[in-house]
Amino acid sequence: MTFSLRSLVAGAAGATGGVVAVLAHPDDEVLGCGVLLSRLERPTVVHVTDGSPRDGADAARLGFASPREYARVRRRELEAAMALAGIPPGQLVDLGIADQGAAWSLEEVTRRLVPLLRGRPVVLTHAYEGGHPDHDATCFAVHRAVRLLGPDAPTIVDMPFYRAGATDWIRQAFAPSGGAGDVVALQATDDERRMRRHMVAAHATQAGVLAGFTGEEQFRLAPPYDFGALPNNGVLLYERYGWGLSAADWLDQVRRADAALANDGSSR
Repeated sequence: MTFSLRSLVAGAAGATGGVVAVLAHPDDEVLGCGVLLSRLERPTVVHVTDGSPRDGADAARLGFASPREYARVRRRELEAAMALAGIPPGQLVDLGIADQGAAWSLEEVTRRLVPLLRGRPVVLTHAYEGGHPDHDATCFAVHRAVRLLGPDAPTIVDMPFYRAGATDWIRQAFAPSGGAGDVVALQATDDERRMRRHMVAAHATQAGVLAGFTGEEQFRLAPPYDFGALPNNGVLLYERYGWGLSAADWLDQVRRADAALANDGSSR
């Protein structure tokens, strides 16, 4: 059967089973595909990080005694949000990488994704957009895991989150990218919009960040990214905020991971 992105987004029977979403942080699932997840048949939702930076600054700012306590609360928030979409905890997978740590673990994350993606029809994930380093790292790992899987790999569907504009953030809009497919926007019902608002509210620790995201869910077939080139014309939002990675760091980690994965035949 020929894959149809429009059928998937519409929740058409026969197009929704076995989908896996791979996100960087708890709450990314609501921003990128919260309504779509509620339309899918038994989706698996994978989070690469637990949403808690290990330096403890975010935990302390929010009144938590430790990064571990903060991570536990974020997990509870995730489970509450996913319950609203009809997704039980047994369909939620946490790889447990530290927030802001995924780019330093590209090889590990890629290899851990391989068995989770094997035989799946579709994987939803981040676009390569230079917004958050964990987002770009998740995108890299998904694309490289798909390459390792060969003919047993899923189709990759992109979602936009945020990237740097000239003076501010550009939210939930794809950057132009060569070879990218047409964008399909999900048309949510009034009930689905209310559900999404409740899902956002379930991530209470992230209320200040999530308040800026009001756009509809958008999807496209992922283009063949060149991860050895910087996204968004080299303008990286995470360099403005000191989120644990520089452009030079990213390119170095990509080179290292690609060299290691090129010699890895265990996933085929």
